[in-house]
Amino acid sequence: MNPKYQEIATINARLITDKPVRKTPYQVKGILMKQFANQEIVPMLDGSYREKFLYPRVQVKILNEQIYFVGIGEGVDPIKEIVSNIDSLDFGNITFQISDREIEEYKDRFQPTEKLVRYRFITPWVALNQSTGKKYRNIKNKDRVNYLNKLLGQNIVFLSREMGIELEENIFTKIGVSTLLPKSIDENHWGSFDGEFETNFILPNYIGIGNGITRGYGTLFGLFNVDGKDLKQVVLDSSNNNFDEKLSVQDDAQEIDVTKIPNLNNSRKRKKSKSKRSKKVLGEEFDLEEDEITDTKPNANKVIKQKKLYHHKKPKTKTSSGEVNYNSEEYHKKQHKF
Repeated sequence: MNPKYQEIATINARLITDKPVRKTPYQVKGILMKQFANQEIVPMLDGSYREKFLYPRVQVKILNEQIYFVGIGEGVDPIKEIVSNIDSLDFGNITFQISDREIEEYKDRFQPTEKLVRYRFITPWVALNQSTGKKYRNIKNKDRVNYLNKLLGQNIVFLSREMGIELEENIFTKIGVSTLLPKSIDENHWGSFDGEFETNFILPNYIGIGNGITRGYGTLFGLFNVDGKDLKQVVLDSSNNNFDEKLSVQDDAQEIDVTKIPNLNNSRKRKKSKSKRSKKVLGEEFDLEEDEITDTKPNANKVIKQKKLYHHKKPKTKTSSGEVNYNSEEYHKKQHKF
């Protein structure tokens, strides 16, 4: 690991329940906010910190019908507190008893590395929103893999800057997807892909990349082990897993010039100075879109992409008492089921 970059604390916590969990991340977050209304984790879940953190420091996942919490930086302590105090989750129509917990904490899972390391998307990677999807459809197949590599690299640079890490070396990305034809996701018409990627950056397991992070999309898992200061790639048993055979669309690693990626935090400050409105919505979604701005260098024909921030509100359904019913079909009709 590179000692010149600051350490970022991360945590993964899995709740072991007495029965399979067939709920959405939003449903789980709603119950947590109700049962632990005074806990520090609540503003991490209800949108209160959206002006402070562009990338959610606490993420809730439902993977293999189990509940996972992922915390980065400021989100670590709130997760530790909630996990140690939670004994059950009461959804009204069903209650889950927590029989055990599995917790992993690290301080070396968020920094660049000299080697390319491999990751797998264990939930669909929603790489394309309405803006990027339109451009993707208008480029040739031979250029689409490079475009996906670029989007992935931009997201990694964004994440590093969000955590206070200003990269001194360029990022390399190598995406492998099963097909270049994106799968449409719900009413937003986002485009998603299944696949893997390699990059020279260490990322924590189970964090999300791309659009729809709070819905559980873009969840990744590292196919490597960290042994002291050395990285060791995990060798998969192909006889038990034919996923690799489906990665029919790959290309060489692409270099991402970090100096040419605009700083999203600066854009946020400019936008905030123009408008003082602030809305707090449970599960409020932030999509990273791109605007074209011309390179200021003389005789340059290049186009640099600058990311913009958009809000998508989720509908709330109220009961006769005026409280939000987090179990209602209307409230969760937009949510992805794993």
